[in-house]
Amino acid sequence: MADNIYVQADDMDKCKEECGVFGAYDFDGGDVASTIYYGLMALQHRGQESCGIAVSDTNGPKGKVLSSKDMGLVNEAFVPEDLEKLKGDIGVGHVRYSTAGSSTRENAQPLVLNYVKGTLGLAHNGNLINTPELRHRLAYTGAIFQTTIDSEIIAYGIARERLRSKTVEEAVGRVMHEIKGAYSLVIMSPRKLIGARDPFGFRPLCIGKRDNTYLLASESCALDTVGATFVRDVLPGEIVTISPEKGIVSDTSHVLKPEESARCVFEYIYFARPDSIMDGVSVYHSRTMAGKFLAMDSPVDADLVVGVPESGNCAALGYSLQSGIPYGTAFMKNAYVGRTFIKPGQKSRESSVQVKLNPIREAVEGKRIIMIDDSIVRGTTSDRIVRMLREAGAKEVHMRVSSPPFLWPCYFGTDVPAREQLIAYNRTVPEICEIIGADSLDYLREERLKEIVDGLGICKGCFTGKYPLEPPKEDIRGEFEA
Repeated sequence: MADNIYVQADDMDKCKEECGVFGAYDFDGGDVASTIYYGLMALQHRGQESCGIAVSDTNGPKGKVLSSKDMGLVNEAFVPEDLEKLKGDIGVGHVRYSTAGSSTRENAQPLVLNYVKGTLGLAHNGNLINTPELRHRLAYTGAIFQTTIDSEIIAYGIARERLRSKTVEEAVGRVMHEIKGAYSLVIMSPRKLIGARDPFGFRPLCIGKRDNTYLLASESCALDTVGATFVRDVLPGEIVTISPEKGIVSDTSHVLKPEESARCVFEYIYFARPDSIMDGVSVYHSRTMAGKFLAMDSPVDADLVVGVPESGNCAALGYSLQSGIPYGTAFMKNAYVGRTFIKPGQKSRESSVQVKLNPIREAVEGKRIIMIDDSIVRGTTSDRIVRMLREAGAKEVHMRVSSPPFLWPCYFGTDVPAREQLIAYNRTVPEICEIIGADSLDYLREERLKEIVDGLGICKGCFTGKYPLEPPKEDIRGEFEA
């Protein structure tokens, strides 16, 4: 398998999110593995490279953790027999996306550590920016690394700090003083489920409850999937500790919170599922508003508004509602082609978009089309989709993008590549329009970003080059992945 990579057929020119996390603790002692499994299924869009589940029985031998993880999708990695073996009333789960170089089973999560104070299971969503410094420090105190992911640094740090802390949550707080960057953590100790979110709130994390089972999840849609009630979001800089003795205990004293939070705005534009609500803002609302703003700021006379499935559909609906131009379906998506399994450099990469999407000739022939997509990264996919519409008989193709142009890389858990690979770098909008072959092109205005998230503090670094934290001097993203 090391000689191959998985490529998302319609997402080769899309940004990828690093992962999704899920945790469960049944105070009545019931097994939680199947709940975690279905929670991860709901978070599958956040990562398709690998997945894993780790559980423990709080009434059994202290420190005994059962875990299973593998490459591939959740329903590929686990069969009913696997879940039957995972007996435990507390557990954590993880789905991961990575670049090809670090796509290995060893880097799959959750990570499980056995140390002096017991065991620790950890799932991490995000990306640290001071990884080399921390890794060097730990190596010189005797740490032997089994992976190339920065999540292992967090796990080792917690284990080390636990030796001089009264509680595991205190150890988590001490580590939060040292690590810099984006992180939402779900941690399983022998008797506690812990959630933690970085001070800027880059990545989402929320709390849910179903009967006497408490849950932590990257998105609220995962809570809906398992029949749980949304309790609240974990706040930026907060540590929540869940135990039968005390229920949910909040601690916000461990880190100095910045003046303004910096949630990744691309969670609302693309990463999260439209049925999720994050920090009080509906993702569906954000995307339809982006479409409405595009219609207001970049109108064009046309016959039909369509979205590039699935991520462009909500914004396309918003554009239609605002402009009065009918909303329609221009593409048939092959639901059974989740991924294409190819070797690096294989020429089939160039045609895989057509394996995933096919234009509906009757819907577009002879019409002026407004096509909405969430982003243009390198421009290769946009070029092919525009061409497909023209070959299906579209008279005009006007492209509107529900985010501003990508001009800078991301260091906080999104794989926006180096500037030289971005189509918008050193190019004007008319030049990009000519490259992708559209009749017109326009992007969401940067000032609209705050409006689509109802005024929440957001990170816009990939659009502006102004980051909430000073980025690392060297680009280490391919070396130490989240």
